[in-house]
Amino acid sequence: MADAARDAILPHFRSVGLTADNKVAGGFDPVTIADRASETAMREVLADLRPQDGILGEEHGTVEGTSGLTWVLDPIDGTRSFISGTPTWGVLIALSDSTGPVLGMIDQPYVGERFMGGLGRCNWTGPGRDGTLATRQTSALADATLFTTFPEIGTDDERVAFQRVAREVKLTRYGCDCYAYALLGAGQIDLVIEAGLNAYDVQAPIAVIEAAGGVVTQWDGSPAHDGGTTLAAATPELHAAAMALLNG
Repeated sequence: MADAARDAILPHFRSVGLTADNKVAGGFDPVTIADRASETAMREVLADLRPQDGILGEEHGTVEGTSGLTWVLDPIDGTRSFISGTPTWGVLIALSDSTGPVLGMIDQPYVGERFMGGLGRCNWTGPGRDGTLATRQTSALADATLFTTFPEIGTDDERVAFQRVAREVKLTRYGCDCYAYALLGAGQIDLVIEAGLNAYDVQAPIAVIEAAGGVVTQWDGSPAHDGGTTLAAATPELHAAAMALLNG
């Protein structure tokens, strides 16, 4: 599925004349020919290999299955980055059962990196390199590096809550989309805090980070696999410290 998505996407990345449609009125939520082609390609693989499974995809909706398993697809997470030419977007593939995601992949086609977690797998591959995923053992906010996609995160109240955490960490960075979750699973950063997410934005990252030893919930500690707010942390101690501030 990831190979098929790569083949569908890469001819369009940084191509001359690439355009984006806007999916929302009063804002900007872009979708491109590459998004749609990527999801179509992955669905074709599933129709051939896993026709009994359900599908939830960002661009082409829901297909009910009979197996109790659902593939949750974000064909390009970070389309704003994609149309800007930055390689921080990715393809998200998750396999979910009634309890949430059990397997996830974050794939970055342009730089050739893949991060996979779940069902006994916890690994990454890249150009000429590979390894096992493992989160850092950071337990104190003062030692932590925090990522989120947008400085203007969520609602006004959510933005204020985020800033309470940002004031306490060592470093705050913005704009990595799903790649930030991959970096957390790979032990490069310590926290990702976001709001306004959908299931297809977060199910693959949840599986990858949990397999690597991290913790992912909503800001109130409830399961995050249906979307909403997301607090991903390298350790339970760091998660608890950040959650206290988010809800303070």
